[in-house]
Amino acid sequence: QVQLAESGGGLVQAGGSLTLSCAASRGTFNNYAMGWFRQAPGKEREFVAAITWNRGTTYYADFVKGRFIISRDNAKNTVSLQMNSLKPEDTAVYYCAADRWGYGLRLQIPGEYDSWGQGTQVTVSS
Repeated sequence: QVQLAESGGGLVQAGGSLTLSCAASRGTFNNYAMGWFRQAPGKEREFVAAITWNRGTTYYADFVKGRFIISRDNAKNTVSLQMNSLKPEDTAVYYCAADRWGYGLRLQIPGEYDSWGQGTQVTVSS
């Protein structure tokens, strides 16, 4: 299975931007749909964005549409999440995940993913 490692988290003021990256190793990255999830203290892990393995179709949670952009670079085995207009409620640990041959609405379901990274903390101050 692919192994994942996130980077790019940190502290940012409300209205600011951050770009998270996830590097994949030990697997055929091109065969995996990639997703970003987040988990705030006391809350369940929730879907943020995903991108398919073949056509690069993207999916977003309603609360990030127009603010976040997911992209992938198959040559570098990386997926990124550009986060703009950040809000304090975006504060969470962000995880990237890989779903082999994943597609469609199943990409919003954490249990569908095969591999997870360790997460990176994003804190947005007001």
